[in-house]
Amino acid sequence: MAENEENTLNVNYKMVLQYDGSRYDGWQKQMTTDKTIQGKMEAVLSRMTGETIEVHGSGRTDKGVHAAGQVVNFYLPEPMEPQQIKAYCNEYLPEDIGVLSVEQVPCRFHSRLNAVRKTYAYRIEMSEKKDVFTRKYTYGLGKALDIEKMKAASGFLLGTHDFKSFCGNKKMKKSTVRTIEKSEFEEKGTTLTIRYTGNGFLQYMVRILTGTLIETGLGEREPESIPAVLEALSREAAGPAAPPEGLCLEQVEYGSGKNA
Repeated sequence: MAENEENTLNVNYKMVLQYDGSRYDGWQKQMTTDKTIQGKMEAVLSRMTGETIEVHGSGRTDKGVHAAGQVVNFYLPEPMEPQQIKAYCNEYLPEDIGVLSVEQVPCRFHSRLNAVRKTYAYRIEMSEKKDVFTRKYTYGLGKALDIEKMKAASGFLLGTHDFKSFCGNKKMKKSTVRTIEKSEFEEKGTTLTIRYTGNGFLQYMVRILTGTLIETGLGEREPESIPAVLEALSREAAGPAAPPEGLCLEQVEYGSGKNA
C-alpha cells in the first residue's frame, strides 16, 4: 500500500484505562446524563482532534463500578504519537479517570469483540466498619462469612453453563451461556476479595454471583443448591445483586494471551 493511501485510512488505537466509578452513571454514554466514562473519553478525544471520536469499550461497567484495566479502542483521522494521546487525555480528563497506556493496533482490532478473557474482583469488608481509605471500593457487609462454604459453592459455577439465573436483564435474547475458568478467594484481615475469570459476563452477573455466594457464606443457602439455581434458568432462583461499589474490572486479555 502506498504511503499516501495509508495516511487516508483511519488509525486504530488501543487504550487501557482505570477509573473510580463512584460518581459516574456507568461506562455507556446516555442521553439523560453526561456522567459516563465513555462520554468523558469521547469528549476529550474529540476536543483533541477536532473530530467526532467514538470509543469502544471491552465491556460495560454499571453505575458505581470501578475499573483498574478497562480496554478501549478508537479510530483517529490521522496518526498521532501514542504518548501524545496519553498525555493529552491525562491532562484534560477528570482526576478519577486515568489513561495507563496507548498503542497503535491493526485496524481490525476491537476491544470487545477480540477479548477472550476478563477478570473481575469483588471486595467485601466483614468487620463492622469499612476502612476509611478504601470505603468507596468495598462492600461493607459487616458480618462474618464462612469462606469455605463459599469456595465450595463457587466450584459448582466453574466451567461452561447457561447463566440465565445470574443475568440482570430478564429480556436478554442473546445466548446467556458463559464460561467461568476460575474463582479465587483472597483474605486480608477482615477483607475478602473474590476474583472471577471467564470468557465474558452478563449484565450484573458478577454482582449476582457474589450476592449468591454471600448468602452461602451467611448460612442462608447450602453450596449444593447452586446446580439447581443454574438449572432453574430464572433470576428469582439466585441471590440478590451485591452493591456496585465492591466491584472492579481488573483485567482484559486478548487472543495472544497478552494482558491488557
